[in-house]
Amino acid sequence: MDQIDAIDRKILAELTRNARIPIAELSRNVGLSKTPVAHRIRALEEVGLITGYRAILSPLKLGLTHVTYVEVSLADTREAALQQFNAAIRAIPEVEECYMIAGGCDYLVKIRSRDMADFRRILAEKLSVLPHVNNTSSHVSMEAVVEQNFTGI
Repeated sequence: MDQIDAIDRKILAELTRNARIPIAELSRNVGLSKTPVAHRIRALEEVGLITGYRAILSPLKLGLTHVTYVEVSLADTREAALQQFNAAIRAIPEVEECYMIAGGCDYLVKIRSRDMADFRRILAEKLSVLPHVNNTSSHVSMEAVVEQNFTGI
């Protein structure tokens, strides 16, 4: 599969909206019969464009209403130190996202917690003690203006 076409894009858009859509309904929505749609989905999976299917949980319903973005600066940014930090941060369940970035700090981390006290515990007991962490700066979210899963098809 060298390039995706308009039908593949329609399939991806439909699956992004509802990954549990019955193949018959998906076929009707994209204008193909079931067998070609199933083959296209399998091809999209095989090339890695579709990487999986999952349940999307509501953090708010789980009581995780507090979102904080943490800038993390490391004392050492050689490759071994970066790899150690990367492995350690992946083990913290409250970390929703973590990006290595260019600019005034080395990483930007999104943390979900129950409240400020819970965040403070996570920062003190889990984030600040990670390998090579030199400094952190926290930014508390007041309101989610846009928050969604990627659907940029």
